[in-house]
Amino acid sequence: MSESKQFSVNLALVDGYKFEVDFGEAGTLITDEPAPLGHGEGPNPSLLLGTAVANCLAASLMFAIRKFKEDPGQVSAKVTGQFERIDRRLRITSLEVSLNLGNHADSFTHLDRVLEQFEEFCVVTQSVKAGIPTQVKVFDSAGNLLKGE
Repeated sequence: MSESKQFSVNLALVDGYKFEVDFGEAGTLITDEPAPLGHGEGPNPSLLLGTAVANCLAASLMFAIRKFKEDPGQVSAKVTGQFERIDRRLRITSLEVSLNLGNHADSFTHLDRVLEQFEEFCVVTQSVKAGIPTQVKVFDSAGNLLKGE
């Protein structure tokens, strides 16, 4: 039996292209388009999409490591999006996410299993990558590439 859930976020136009985004109990956020449309007073939807993918992957990596009672250390992430014009319209055509563990690879006893499965826990990336190619790289604290190309 499939589990169905939903979420809801409310947006209200402030002025120009600036919106107040109401996440309910999680608070509010201002979004805005960069110039020349808006004034860049907050992240735009493209930045939020990239942020959602990177944040979800980082949280999924931490979850997978913590399942084995191990410490991921100070995890950080960076996402880079590529824009291209398709049929004269700007589109996000790829995302690259780099995840950095706060500990050396040698400190993880189940690293192979973690790296094999953590992306499957990420709701956002699994949903987005059907339409936007998404490359994921994982590095340890020494900068060693553990996953990705």
